Amino acid sequence: MFSPSFFPFLTIIIVLFLFLSSAIHVLKEYERGVIFRLGRLIKTKGPGLIIVIPFVDKIVRVSLRTVVMDVPEQDIITKDNVSVKVNAVIYFRVLSPEKAVVQVEDYYFATSQLAQTTLRSILGQSELDELLSDRDKINHSLQEIIDRQTDPWGIKVANVEIKHVDLPVEMQRSMAKQAEAERERRAKIIAAEGEYQAAQKLSDAAAIIDEHPSAIQLRYLQTMIHIAGENNTTTLFPLPMDIFEPFKRLLKKEKDKDQT
Repeated sequence: MFSPSFFPFLTIIIVLFLFLSSAIHVLKEYERGVIFRLGRLIKTKGPGLIIVIPFVDKIVRVSLRTVVMDVPEQDIITKDNVSVKVNAVIYFRVLSPEKAVVQVEDYYFATSQLAQTTLRSILGQSELDELLSDRDKINHSLQEIIDRQTDPWGIKVANVEIKHVDLPVEMQRSMAKQAEAERERRAKIIAAEGEYQAAQKLSDAAAIIDEHPSAIQLRYLQTMIHIAGENNTTTLFPLPMDIFEPFKRLLKKEKDKDQT
């Protein structure tokens, strides 16, 4: 059915296809290929079409995209002896593909383990109040430490963020009571400030009336207008104390005459 020369030709085609498939590689824009020739680092190639020597060269693909790594939840005892559970997220990318392949066996796993140990170390030196209220400072410290330690691996840590702090139930209740007490304290301070300002205004008004007695007459008129505008069955007419001044003077003169 097939001629004797067909099988050698087919074999050559298959070998050539396997050779080309192992020699030709296409790297994407965000990929780089670290080339090893007989175990020795040659260069980094990509992106695009690259050709290697089969069975002699070995290519290791490295992605340059930013990696978002979730740091597993860690049990941490803070500086003030409070047990909490904290997880975080770390953003990093490969800057040097050669170092990421040569200097560390698995840069992803190594960065994950380093992030976990650093998270426990740094948060163990912080108090609970600092952990809850000053996260930006702690995140910055974590980023600097991890970035400095991963620099020999060709890794750049861009950011580290603490995601969640899980407090014990007893601590949550204590903090809720503390927050409620703080709100009550602020409410009392605001109320006291209002009373003080009201008393100060009344004192100022009394001083003005004392200097200008006629001002009380205007106040009387305003009060009567307000009362007249309502549907009241009884109307009170306040009498100014100045009306009684002549009578008081007469009574005083009579007393003086009696004494003499």
